[in-house]
Amino acid sequence: MGPREFQLVLLRRMADFQPGMVEDAVRALGSSRTEMREANRRWQAMAHAARAPRGARRHTAVLGPAASVGDRAVGDLVCRSHRWPVDLWPGLSFEVVTVPGGAVVQEWLVRDGAVGGTGAGGGGDAAAPRPRTAAELVPWSYVVDDVARAFAPARPLEGTAPSRWRLAFDAPEGAPDGPPRRHIADFTWGLLQQVTPSDTP
Repeated sequence: MGPREFQLVLLRRMADFQPGMVEDAVRALGSSRTEMREANRRWQAMAHAARAPRGARRHTAVLGPAASVGDRAVGDLVCRSHRWPVDLWPGLSFEVVTVPGGAVVQEWLVRDGAVGGTGAGGGGDAAAPRPRTAAELVPWSYVVDDVARAFAPARPLEGTAPSRWRLAFDAPEGAPDGPPRRHIADFTWGLLQQVTPSDTP
C-alpha cells in the first residue's frame, strides 16, 4: 500500500457527500471503485492488526517519511505535527497530530503553511483563500481552518463519524454585504464537502 492507495482511502469516506467528484478523482488516480474499496479494506485491516505500526508510524509505513514535522500547541499541550503532501489536492497536506507518547489525536487535510500557531488547522497560510459568503464555499476548496477563520466565531459540532467534522457559522448567502444566516459546513478528513443553511440558532 502506498500514497495512491491512501488517497483512495480518503476518497472512500467522501463518496457519501460528493460521489461525482470522487468518481472523477478515482479516474484521475488511474484507479477504480473496486480498487478504492480494496484499499479501504487493507487500511482498516492495518489499523486493527495487533502488530501494525501505531501512531504516525502507521502513516509513515504507507506514505514514507513526513515532508515536515514540528511542534504545535493545542491548549496547554505541546503536540507533534507530521505532514505529507497529497497529489489530488495541491496546496494541502495530510496532517497527523500526536501527543507525547505517540498517540494520534487528529488526522486530516490542512492547508500548507508553517506548522505552529493556535488555529484549528495549526498555523495557517497567508495565501489561504478568504471566502466572504456561503456561496463561495465550493466543495473540496477549503479545509476546516479556512472556514473557521473566515467566519469566526464558528462553532464546532459533533461529526457523524470519526473522519467527519461540522462547523456552524453565520455568513451572508450571496453578496458580502447581505444579511448573515446560520449555515452548517460538513467536512470529511478536514476537507469541505457541503454547506447547508440551518434554521437552528
